[in-house]
Amino acid sequence: MAHPSQLGFQDAASPVMEELLHFHDHALMIVLLISTLVLYIIVAMVSTKLTNKYILDSQEIEIVWTILPAVILILIALPSLRILYLMDEVNDPHLTIKAMGHQWYWSYEYTDYEELTFDSYMVPTQDLLPGQFRLLETDHRMVVPVESPTRILVSAEDVLHSWAVPSLGIKMDAVPGRLNQTAFITSRPGLFYGQCSEICGANHSFMPIVVEAVPLKHFEDWSTLLLQDA
Repeated sequence: MAHPSQLGFQDAASPVMEELLHFHDHALMIVLLISTLVLYIIVAMVSTKLTNKYILDSQEIEIVWTILPAVILILIALPSLRILYLMDEVNDPHLTIKAMGHQWYWSYEYTDYEELTFDSYMVPTQDLLPGQFRLLETDHRMVVPVESPTRILVSAEDVLHSWAVPSLGIKMDAVPGRLNQTAFITSRPGLFYGQCSEICGANHSFMPIVVEAVPLKHFEDWSTLLLQDA
């Protein structure tokens, strides 16, 4: 969960998000080294009084500043491609959930069950309980079992939406007439908050997402109770 004045990422709650954090640190270190080198060169050029008027070209320098950037780009691209592959891979999910975006709420359908569907609306500010978060709480949470591969199918009923949960490392566009899919595994029990991340109209800011990760036994009890109420 984010906190006031936070500058970094939220705590990772899935293996993919942990990989993204490692890649962020890797890329940031490369950027820091390049920035330090460029700053040193600028300071050296401004502060020194020595010049060489007779060097018009240098084959060695041209080779270095051609090959070195290519090597740096490869060092950034290879781990990035690996993470893209991991994010796109959906192997033998234990649970499949269909998330449908509407103006301005989400509906969820657990496709492994016959009648397990519900709508998820934002809880108005005046109805919040102590300890709940403004503009982030929903009346029905999307519940998933912990450490269980979960596939989520994302689409939209009317306009473009985007299903995003930062701590899980997920952002999937919801396009009318198109079914996109991704997968995730929650590493620990907890509540993970997100929001629609595609401008979709006047109430775009009021489409929160709450993923509740619980032990498998609790998930079975929850699904049984919901099916009985249906």
